[in-house]
Amino acid sequence: MVTPYKHEPFTDFSKEENVKAFEEALKQVKEELGQKHDLLVDGERIRTDDQIESTNPANTKQLVGSVSKANQDIAEKAVQSASKAFESWRKWSERARAELLFRAASIIRRRKHEFSAYLVYEVGKPWKEADADTAEAIDFLEYYGRQMIELKDGKPVESRPGEQNRYIYTSTGVAVVIPPWNLAFAIMAGTTVAPLVTGSTVVMKPASNSPVIAAKFVEVLEEAGLPKGVLNYVPGSGKDVGDYLVDHPKTALISFTGSRDVGTRIIKRAAELQAGQNHLKQVIAEMGGKDTVVVDNQANLETAADAIITSAFGFSGQKCSSGSRAVVHQDVYDELLDMVVKRTKELTVGNASEGNVYMGPVVDQAAYDKIMGYMEVGKEEGRLMTGGKGDDSKGYFIDPTVFADLAPNSRMQQEEIFGPVVCFTKAADFDEAIDIANNTEYGLTGAVISDNRQHLEKAKEDFHVGNLYFNRNCTGAIVGYQPFGGFKMSGTDSKAGGPDYLALHMLAKTISEKF
Repeated sequence: MVTPYKHEPFTDFSKEENVKAFEEALKQVKEELGQKHDLLVDGERIRTDDQIESTNPANTKQLVGSVSKANQDIAEKAVQSASKAFESWRKWSERARAELLFRAASIIRRRKHEFSAYLVYEVGKPWKEADADTAEAIDFLEYYGRQMIELKDGKPVESRPGEQNRYIYTSTGVAVVIPPWNLAFAIMAGTTVAPLVTGSTVVMKPASNSPVIAAKFVEVLEEAGLPKGVLNYVPGSGKDVGDYLVDHPKTALISFTGSRDVGTRIIKRAAELQAGQNHLKQVIAEMGGKDTVVVDNQANLETAADAIITSAFGFSGQKCSSGSRAVVHQDVYDELLDMVVKRTKELTVGNASEGNVYMGPVVDQAAYDKIMGYMEVGKEEGRLMTGGKGDDSKGYFIDPTVFADLAPNSRMQQEEIFGPVVCFTKAADFDEAIDIANNTEYGLTGAVISDNRQHLEKAKEDFHVGNLYFNRNCTGAIVGYQPFGGFKMSGTDSKAGGPDYLALHMLAKTISEKF
């Protein structure tokens, strides 16, 4: 028997002992910063002259770590290593692979604050966000391990007299995993262990903004007993290493989380048949979002204000699920706008390694420049209510920002800003609010704040998103509770953390025997 899956609890930072424990972890990790981290190919560590330097976005003079950078020759060795290891790894029992994930989860759980502290330093996460990121990583390992054990005998199908039929799942092959930097631990871990537990081998190219936390996770899997060659760790540029891995004829599966432009490019490249390739590549792609909180005139405005602020400003708006749009019924528009502006002004912004702040920096200079560029667009298209300012003298800090009176088809309401910005648009009635919410190319998450049951029922059918939330914020999906993935240009709706996810990494096989 395997114990039932139970969501990893979040740390309660209102308790002084938890604050002290986290501060101690920050101190411990600070002493470890600046180390060199090697590539891992076929169980061997490789150090290259070319390095990726990961710095703290809240203090750009602080080096988090230097990570060796792969080239195409190393990428080729990684694929060949994974291909060779696949022949033995796929024959491991499903339970044995799952138990390896459980061991890894236990290691992380014992060192939870340490991993969260790395997230604080490497991507600037506030304590609460970092803690949730680490908890989600543990959840993915625990959940996917249990799902694999459930799937080990396949699914039931009908048999006739004198004939026995079986429907089973088999391993796919070499999986290329390209995770993002925003949920630097959770998504990286989840997208890596899903193919691993199904019997595929992995070549993982982490985001260049978060390679150190990925290197620490690779060490955990090694400690848990993962055989050599089953996971290969090859940080490198998307143009050189990423494209090479996607194009490789031995690549069977590509799991990508990131922008719409890169995702569609990967799908296109994966569709092209390469010399020596005898299979179609499967692609799992989770891309962008332009997510809306709809507020009805029959709504609790306290709930609405909290939902908008949490959705917009959690991790500085750097989530594909972030609620960057607020579409509000005209009857309550002004009152709610005033509430959100007042509360936004009270949010604390700073370096999370120096204190428990609500919001940290954005991830790098390119992100800072892009978001600050949108501030000028917002001033032209709407009314700046608060924020709009930034400071990149020491880190990449941007004030939480609220714009009002945006047209539904304005750039601010159509383009993914990926920063701490929320834009208000007025709707004449609930039907118009839902129409506006659906008017982007994305369909990832959305929230409806309403006490009108008929309106909520309408939203179930008409609000076209993969994750729909009622009377709460539109971020913070929990593994096994709210499987995550979106419609339209938000991706393949693969539903990470859900009961169908592992099957996407495998090949279904029917076996029929006549007696």
